[in-house]
Amino acid sequence: MTTSTYLIGVDTGGTYTDAAVIEANGHKVVASAKSITTKGDLAIGVTGAITAAIARLPAGLRPENISLVSVSTTLATNAVVEGHGSAVGVILIGFDQAMADRTGIAKAFPGMPIAIIAGGHDHNGDEAKPLDQAALEVAIGNMPVDAFAIASAFAVRNAAHETRARDIIARLTSKPATLSTELTSALDAPRRALTAVLNARLISRVSNLISAVRRSMAELRIDCPLMIVKGDGTLALAERVALRPIETVLSGPAASLVGASWLCGLRDFIMSDMGGTTTDLGILSNGRPMVAEQGAEVGGWRTMVKAIDVKTIGLGGDSEITIGLNGRLDVGPQRVAPVALLASRYPEVIAMLEADLADTEGGSMHGKFVLKPFGATAATQSAEVNRHEAEILAMVDERPRPIRKIAVSSAAQRALASLKRKGLVQTGGFTPSDAAHVLGLQANWPGPAAELAAKLMVRFRDMKLGDQPRVEGFCRYVWSETVRRTAKVILDTAFGKSFGEHELVDAACSGRGQLGLARVRLSPTVPVVAVGGPVRVYYEEVAKRLECEMVFPPFFDVANAVGAATGVVAQAVTVTVEGDGSGLFRVHGLAGAASFTSPAAALAAAEQMARDAALLAITQLGASSFSATVQVSVSKSHLPDAVDDNGLLQAVIRAEAIGRPETA
Repeated sequence: MTTSTYLIGVDTGGTYTDAAVIEANGHKVVASAKSITTKGDLAIGVTGAITAAIARLPAGLRPENISLVSVSTTLATNAVVEGHGSAVGVILIGFDQAMADRTGIAKAFPGMPIAIIAGGHDHNGDEAKPLDQAALEVAIGNMPVDAFAIASAFAVRNAAHETRARDIIARLTSKPATLSTELTSALDAPRRALTAVLNARLISRVSNLISAVRRSMAELRIDCPLMIVKGDGTLALAERVALRPIETVLSGPAASLVGASWLCGLRDFIMSDMGGTTTDLGILSNGRPMVAEQGAEVGGWRTMVKAIDVKTIGLGGDSEITIGLNGRLDVGPQRVAPVALLASRYPEVIAMLEADLADTEGGSMHGKFVLKPFGATAATQSAEVNRHEAEILAMVDERPRPIRKIAVSSAAQRALASLKRKGLVQTGGFTPSDAAHVLGLQANWPGPAAELAAKLMVRFRDMKLGDQPRVEGFCRYVWSETVRRTAKVILDTAFGKSFGEHELVDAACSGRGQLGLARVRLSPTVPVVAVGGPVRVYYEEVAKRLECEMVFPPFFDVANAVGAATGVVAQAVTVTVEGDGSGLFRVHGLAGAASFTSPAAALAAAEQMARDAALLAITQLGASSFSATVQVSVSKSHLPDAVDDNGLLQAVIRAEAIGRPETA
């Protein structure tokens, strides 16, 4: 019988769900496994991965030996990148039209209902105007949405109007509402509003994940705390994250960076994590992840959520391959199920591909399929749809059907695209993974499907494929373009900026290695640590083109799950002290404002307030109080002629508490 305790890390990716088991006392990975992600019912994939990992452990492991389950997820990141999410109504309190325009919400999400309501506070936290409750109730009644996002002017100084608005929404609709002040303490109201909207769009997805993992744990008789990885690589109890899913944006790459560091032992490197949907890149410098203090940027949106400084692009093994009329090949950003994967699960796909090849009048819809998400049930297909979407959805079932037989008009194609955004259907098509299967570089799903799909891709295309046979040349082109784009984003990370389609960068990344009569070499000065399932297929060639050190750590394919199991709980709290020049000092914290006539008393109160709040925060997030430590930093600005703190204009007190998760 074993006496060791184990931590289980789980990563739910776009294609695979990974599980890694860490022996807590031995600081080592003792088992890992993968299972296909079942978006229709995530519990199926999670249970499969954990069960397979536990089966590889020494005999004698019992559920009570598992002291913690921790999950990282790319669901939120992928949803933002691909533009998916729930319908949200936006409540802006105390905004004028210019402030509303600066949020960028109307441009980012055309048609999203937005209501500007009188109210809000001033910079001291005093009420600027009473909240117009009657107008708010009318606006709520006119918004047929799944969730709400609320932002109020100067709410970080006084959140009373945001809180009242949420209470009214709960009374009238019982639907979840995100307050901007729950996500950030920054004053920038327009960006707070956008962050709240992104959060509200993700609530149902992350809540479904948490519910799925809990069902899986119950089925496996695992009774211990469940933690979720946040975007800065730290952990939090699942129930604390459920209504703040935006904090899990970049959870996947954050866990990968933690896991990569834990596995390889290096202190300075560029991490590149390639999954099915995205490639994520981050930097570890002197043993610490670089953090985007200005807020995480995902899918072109700059949020106000603290996260590792990571670059995320829609490039993965399962990115959709499309070819324009001019022969231009595009990889991503949309993800589709690889044809080879579909055929391995549904053998009839082979006959459908052969029928498409026999149709000499075929076009761009050939070789593409639609089906319900893996693991879909009636309960997961309950989102609101319009009449036309319902008609299309009725034609889709659990097994693949050719898209050309369903999306027979432009209106049907639009309806199908909407259903995909809502997560009610998935599509299948040719991907880099299929090209790698044809080239013999990958063998996850054996069979002729990938080659048949490649023949369909090239049949009517006027592409210059060199001297190789047409199908092989096309697949080599897809593989090489995936390598080129991977190399480019690694260089962008090393540069700290993007040079766009620069000819020198392209010369290095394309493998030509020269421009005119000049040799071109562009290389990162630190190692690149490659993690994620597909990296072996592409990254050895990336290393050749960039002439860089490429590290594939042990268990590189489940580094994300390893990072989930080995993270810590941390929370930083900021309290400000503002002097008015006349001897009055005002302390602004989460509990409100307090005034002092002594700068020393104000600073002492602010530090204690920050310490207490940070410690309380990590225990609420799931940290053991016995393991907690707090670090405090203070920055000050004074009047030009000040000789001491009596001339204090502003002080920012930052307390960061760190602790290990409370385990079973």
